[in-house]
Amino acid sequence: MESEVKTVSGRGIPLVGNDIDTDRIIPARYLKAITFDGLGEGAFIDDRQALKGEHPFDQPQYQGAKVLIVNRNFGCGSSREHAPQAIAKWGIQALVGESFAEIFFGNCVAMGIPCVTADAVIVKQLQQLVAANAQASVTVNLETLEVQIGDYTAPVSIGEGSRNMFVSGSWDACGQLVANTDQIKATATKLPYVSWGKLAAS
Repeated sequence: MESEVKTVSGRGIPLVGNDIDTDRIIPARYLKAITFDGLGEGAFIDDRQALKGEHPFDQPQYQGAKVLIVNRNFGCGSSREHAPQAIAKWGIQALVGESFAEIFFGNCVAMGIPCVTADAVIVKQLQQLVAANAQASVTVNLETLEVQIGDYTAPVSIGEGSRNMFVSGSWDACGQLVANTDQIKATATKLPYVSWGKLAAS
């Protein structure tokens, strides 16, 4: 399936700090948006304004990064789906961290963004490596459960159920519907509703 997520490779961006909650990821005033379009501009906006250009999301060497490296309990707080959406719209395709809030993690899975965990020592090493060389490629491999930067390779973890959803592409509910259109139409013709039969025949 096109929705399979087995590896994510790209430059990394380190975001140091524990307990970064969803209100810091995307402030509540952005929740009135009708769509998620443009949310990337608001990712960490209050922190970025406070740091006056020194926040990693503003620093030029990290622009275009795909792998966000965070610390403990990332995405805690309210369950707003806008938080992972804002990160994704900024360009992040995978996260590596010590731990993630459960609802934030679930929202990421539903969007096809793997969040893998690693020991604190490993996460710190990854953050330091990326800070030292922002052009280095970071690869998150869901098949081998490893993260690699240059010569440095370390183990990562993700629940087997979630890992299987990424690797098989089954995280993508819409994709599964499209891939199984013929079976859906076949089932629809057997339903005792005329409109379903017409739809299946079209």
